[in-house]
Amino acid sequence: MIKVLDRLLLFLYSLVIGIASIVAIVAACGGFSDKWLADVVYEFTGGARVVQGSVIGVSAIILLISLRFLIVSIKRDGNSAPSINQRTDHGDIRISVETVENLALKAASRTRGVKDLRARVRVSEAGLGIMIRAFVEGDGSIPAMSEEMQRTVSQQVEEATGIPVAEVSVFIANVTQAPTTFKSRVE
Repeated sequence: MIKVLDRLLLFLYSLVIGIASIVAIVAACGGFSDKWLADVVYEFTGGARVVQGSVIGVSAIILLISLRFLIVSIKRDGNSAPSINQRTDHGDIRISVETVENLALKAASRTRGVKDLRARVRVSEAGLGIMIRAFVEGDGSIPAMSEEMQRTVSQQVEEATGIPVAEVSVFIANVTQAPTTFKSRVE
């Protein structure tokens, strides 16, 4: 909710500052006559006292919005890298999602006939959801390779992190040809 509010404020702030900048540039270049500009301000505000109050009010609002954006830009988010948090008897443990992805890739690469692996991890209440994308060599059974990969990834990740794995989905993106080896003839 705060992020949506900050985005809305940033949009409105940018719009107001942009319009004010354009008006200031046109006025500085002589685009408005002094009498016309004074008449517009007088008709819009109804007098000098109102102008002063309006300028102070608008300036205060712009200052507050500027301070909000300054604080947001300086403040570092404590959860900058997505992580999985666990509580133990000795304290907290934080494991980054990237670490779990690397563990899944390492486990999946142990499956024979698999190439070019990618992993994504999703954290849910039931446990980890791991999605493996792979290319396989064309000489093996894809269902058997996939099941072996699922079993290996699930066991290795659970053993290494202590976090239950809810599911391991395997997506076989393509089949590659294994490089053929030619016997050289010696004559």
